[in-house]
Amino acid sequence: MFIPAVFRGLLMKKQNFLLAMVLCCLSFPVYAETTADAEKNIRHTLQQLAPDETITRIRTTPFGNMYEVLLGPSVIYMSGDGRFILKGDLFDMQEHQNISENERALARRAIFASLSSNEYIEFSPEIREHIIYVFTDVDCGYCRKLHHDMPVLNKNGLAVRYLAYPRGGIDSTAYSKLEAVWCADDRQQAMTDAKNGKNVVSKQCSNPVANEYELGQKFGVRGTPAIYKANGEALSGYIPPDDLLDIVKN
Repeated sequence: MFIPAVFRGLLMKKQNFLLAMVLCCLSFPVYAETTADAEKNIRHTLQQLAPDETITRIRTTPFGNMYEVLLGPSVIYMSGDGRFILKGDLFDMQEHQNISENERALARRAIFASLSSNEYIEFSPEIREHIIYVFTDVDCGYCRKLHHDMPVLNKNGLAVRYLAYPRGGIDSTAYSKLEAVWCADDRQQAMTDAKNGKNVVSKQCSNPVANEYELGQKFGVRGTPAIYKANGEALSGYIPPDDLLDIVKN
């Protein structure tokens, strides 16, 4: 059975845990807000706190007056009066699922599907069976190792779509290198050259590097390569090619 680590200590004292849950439910206040009222309150609060954030969806949860709020690829929970905000993962212990991560995956899937071909750099086989999206830097060792695996991945029907993620941020050398790659006439060759430590001629053009760095931050990227399946499921960092192919195909 899947049990998040945060709950394991509590479950060791099963009786106390169950009693606490019963008391929690008995003491949970009853609110009069309708769903429409709650949505209005939540939007009002978020407009004040984060006016630039786009609210993708607001929906009810099993907890009465607690609502799930989707902000792009991020999930938070808010009370119907807009007063309380909870940031964390919601687990369904009966279904053995991380509900919050499932919602984030759906949001990521929609974002990937909306990307145009000029926003990513794709290394694809002749017959494409599966796709992964990878936030990448050109200087990180494991990014280079993954790129070295490209012939094996492509040979087995796996296409790799790179998104830019300069680990040093917008003003870093890594940012300038990725910008040069995205502005190159042959972006695939430029990516390969950069990951082999070669200089790529710097050019200026309209490019998605800054937007993709910001997107990666919203996704919660903490290091590169950050790998995602096309369905939005997050994988770990570097994965050896045979293992990666097994994960993607299954």
